[in-house]
Amino acid sequence: MTVERQASVERNTLETQIKVDINLDGTGKAEFDTGVPFLEHMLDQIARHGMVDIRILAKGDLHIDAHHTVEDIGITLGQAFIKAVGDKKGITRYGHAYVPLDESLSRVVLDLSGRPGLTYHVPYTRGAIGGLDTELFYEFFQGFVNHAGVTLHIDNLRGANAHHQAETVFKAFGRALRMAIEPDLRMAGITPSTKGSL
Repeated sequence: MTVERQASVERNTLETQIKVDINLDGTGKAEFDTGVPFLEHMLDQIARHGMVDIRILAKGDLHIDAHHTVEDIGITLGQAFIKAVGDKKGITRYGHAYVPLDESLSRVVLDLSGRPGLTYHVPYTRGAIGGLDTELFYEFFQGFVNHAGVTLHIDNLRGANAHHQAETVFKAFGRALRMAIEPDLRMAGITPSTKGSL
């Protein structure tokens, strides 16, 4: 695509201050300073496997816990994504991926529909990974879909190691996102919807 699909968004509240830069036609570069190391490891999977450049700087009330920071990063990333993707003309729109990691296997299917929706089935085998509550991954994805207008289905089909479960989810999300934002040459200049808009 010739149009630059890049965006920068800042979100400032009493709980968090976040800046996100995104380039949907990048090379998988990632730069993070969030104070939440395991989340950064997962965000790196989105960038690398989605082939998008992502830079996120965040300061949050981590002295309480990571909830606000993780959720608000999801929100701000969603805002940046919808801004960068533009009018969606000529894109594939739908994306899906299965990703294994040893014993773990996850499936992610998404639609850049303009309608937020999250169906999430990930039975983590423990409650925290690297000091991060596993329940916060749901909050991250909920924040993203609410502000990116994405319909997202996430299923961890099997897994015994919680780190592997999380990593397959985020890798599959990156791969599915990459598929959805890719140009569809047969749809060049056309909105991929019978409604005429997304």
